[in-house]
Amino acid sequence: MKHALFFLSALVLLSAGAEAAQTTATTSSQPILGKHDNNAPINISSDNFQADLNGKTGTWTGNVLVIQGDMKMRANSVHMTTVNGKTDKIFASGNVVVDSPNSGTATGDNGVYSVVPRTVLMTGNVILKKGKDVMRGTQVTVNMATGQMVMTAGGAKTPNNPGGRVQSVFMPNSQTQ
Repeated sequence: MKHALFFLSALVLLSAGAEAAQTTATTSSQPILGKHDNNAPINISSDNFQADLNGKTGTWTGNVLVIQGDMKMRANSVHMTTVNGKTDKIFASGNVVVDSPNSGTATGDNGVYSVVPRTVLMTGNVILKKGKDVMRGTQVTVNMATGQMVMTAGGAKTPNNPGGRVQSVFMPNSQTQ
């Protein structure tokens, strides 16, 4: 479980921008995040951007790349919603890949970060990698406030998960702590 939590800490990359104004420390105090700098500039590039000023949303589409510090996220699209002027939810969809040298790589079809409850949900073909350690399933939910994670396979058989079960391989001597 400890290995698995490191994989998902990279997903908080998107939340950093939403919470940067509320954070006074230069590094996260959450152990799951390691020493990620929440105040580092967030760079987003994409083929297109569309804002709905009335709906208070923004959507980046086409080869979206989000970088903050050493964390990177790629997706086909990223959509952000706000409530009362603050980021509420961030949706990443299509070939979502979050990578960090400290946290490893998390991939999935879709990801949702809910800011207030501090939860991350990844769905689809979810694969978590750090070094030689790998976990596979169809859905993973992480509560960033408590550090609790639940991964399921939903009984669905996929090419990467032919048994329809959560699959995990941890190498006892790997340096993933």
